[in-house]
Amino acid sequence: MTYRVVHWGTGNVGRHALAGIIGDPRLELVGVRVSSSDKEGRDAGELAGLEIRTGISATTDTAALLAAKPDVVVYTAMTDNRLVEALGDMRTILSAGIDIVASAPVFLQYPWQVLPDDLLRPVEEAAVAGSASLFVNGIDPGFANDLLPLALAGTCQRVDRIRCMEIVDYATYDNAAVMFDIMGFGKSMDETPLLLQPGVLSLAWGSVVRQLAAGLGVELDSVTETHERIPAPEDFEIAAGSIAAGTTAGLRFEVRGMVGDQVVTVLEHVTRLRADLAPEWPQPAQEGGSYRVEITGEPHYSMDICLASDHGDHNHAGLVATAMRVVNAIPAVVAAAPGIRTTLDLPLVTGPGREPGAGRS
Repeated sequence: MTYRVVHWGTGNVGRHALAGIIGDPRLELVGVRVSSSDKEGRDAGELAGLEIRTGISATTDTAALLAAKPDVVVYTAMTDNRLVEALGDMRTILSAGIDIVASAPVFLQYPWQVLPDDLLRPVEEAAVAGSASLFVNGIDPGFANDLLPLALAGTCQRVDRIRCMEIVDYATYDNAAVMFDIMGFGKSMDETPLLLQPGVLSLAWGSVVRQLAAGLGVELDSVTETHERIPAPEDFEIAAGSIAAGTTAGLRFEVRGMVGDQVVTVLEHVTRLRADLAPEWPQPAQEGGSYRVEITGEPHYSMDICLASDHGDHNHAGLVATAMRVVNAIPAVVAAAPGIRTTLDLPLVTGPGREPGAGRS
């Protein structure tokens, strides 16, 4: 079966997803949605960074794309700074009877008891009205803290705690809006960035700890959060801009799923802008960064996930992995029952095998 696909958003994640769609023989690209006039009219292959041209031109006309009646929309638009608009986009798509696979908003990975009902209910109602399904995933939130830890847990006699960690140097992550405005890097240590406003960490990653608990059959009593930051010892440069001495250069936080006073599920991020910062914090398993799953139980597990790429560093590899997690899920999501679907609902998703040298990406 060939799936007709509209792609929405061609930024850091989106361009890799678009390349994946173009290169996948199971998928037929029928439209590309962009938000800026400088991208409108450009060929999808160019926007994906490919040498080929597809004959599909990008547009800002949502109605025309939905009128093409695709099977699915791959939604990779930025949502952190346009949440209400993004949820509106999703309601429109779902109401039109079109399935969605998306890399954000991340709390839709497992939104129950995470997203306020006045925001969640309209999305669920739109899915029912359109008999359409929605799957949001990636790497984190995503397979590094749902699929992989739950697979390990399936081999345990007893699971007392699951901890999922991202330990990454973000110096090469070239997204100024995320780095400075949302995470607060390069900002005064006295300034509280959007990510660290009360409740935001639990909104963004509460889906992780709640889905892990649901996968274990455990009902959480509460979700708590904690964080710490460190300043830059001197001025230095990163891909997204300048970091001044004394401003935020390292961030460590935890979102914890609690049963009584016991920590059962944990999402932890250790984010540095230089490898030599905060040497006492957990260290990655490879230069630049890695993901880690730790299970306390019988047996215990510690698994490091090390990403690399032929075309970039660990951050580049993470963007590709995020994109392809949702692109490769298209057949399973189209076949799924209507509603918000999660990793707990879907069958095992794999990528298509290719002959050596085959493909266009």
